[in-house]
Amino acid sequence: MNSFYVFSGKKIKRFIYIFAAALLAAGVVYVERGNITVFSDAQAPSAIYSVPTQKKLIALTFDISWGEKRPEPILKVLEDKKVDKATFFLSSPWSKTHPEIVTSIKEAGFEIGSHGHKHVNYSTLSNEEIRTQISTAHTVLTELTGKSPNLIRMPNGDFDKRVLQVASDLGYKVIQWDTDSLDWKNIGVDNIVKRVTSKAHPGDIVLLHASDSCKQTHEALPQIIDNLRAQGYEFVTVSELISQSSADGTEVRDSASLDKGLEDAAGM
Repeated sequence: MNSFYVFSGKKIKRFIYIFAAALLAAGVVYVERGNITVFSDAQAPSAIYSVPTQKKLIALTFDISWGEKRPEPILKVLEDKKVDKATFFLSSPWSKTHPEIVTSIKEAGFEIGSHGHKHVNYSTLSNEEIRTQISTAHTVLTELTGKSPNLIRMPNGDFDKRVLQVASDLGYKVIQWDTDSLDWKNIGVDNIVKRVTSKAHPGDIVLLHASDSCKQTHEALPQIIDNLRAQGYEFVTVSELISQSSADGTEVRDSASLDKGLEDAAGM
C-alpha cells in the first residue's frame, strides 16, 4: 500500500511539472501572437483625430452637404477675422449644385477636402460601393476646383476598417475630429463657443458645419476665433497640421457608430 501511494505521488508531481511547462509555453505563444497582431494593426490605415505637436496649432474644419444660407456668412467671418487657413469638407452633390460657393471657398485660399457622395454610412456598403462613392466625389471636386483632394471626412463620421482601407487605396486620409462643437445640434452660441474653446489643445481638429441646418455657427465663430487667438493658437489647414508630425494621427476606433459626435444624416 505504501509503495502504491509513493508511486502515485511521483506521477502526480510529474504531471504537475508537465502541465505547468505546457501552460508556460502556451503563454509565450499567446503573448507573441498579441505582439504580431498589434504590429499588423499598426500598419493598417487609421483615421486622424488630432496630430501630436507641441506647437499651438489648430485646424478649424467645416462640413457642407446641403443649403446655401450658411457658407457666405461663415466665409465673411473668416475674412473679417483674417483667418486664411481652414479646411472645408464638401459633398459632391452639394458642390455640383453650388459651384459658385465652391469657387468662393477656393478663391479665398481654403483647403478643400471630400465629404463623399451620397450621405450614407459607408460602413454599410460593399467595398465596391465604397470605392464608387469616394471616386465619384473625387471626380466632381477635382473638376470644380482644378485640384485633386486627398483628405476625406466620411458622411456622419462613419467608417470601419474596410472604409479606411478603400480610402487609403484611393490615396485618401480619413479625417475625424477631436473637438466637436455640437453646432449641428444648435445648442446655443455660448455653448458652442465654450465647447470649442475649453476643449481646444495643440494639434486639435475642430468639427464645425456650414450646412443650413446649423443656424448658430456663424454667430459663434467670431468669439471662437478671438478666444483661441487669445490662448495663443495659430490657425492652419488639416494638411499643414498633419505635416507637423510623422505620425498619422491618434488611436483609431474601429466602429461604425462613433460616439464622438455623429452628424445628423439629414443635413450635415
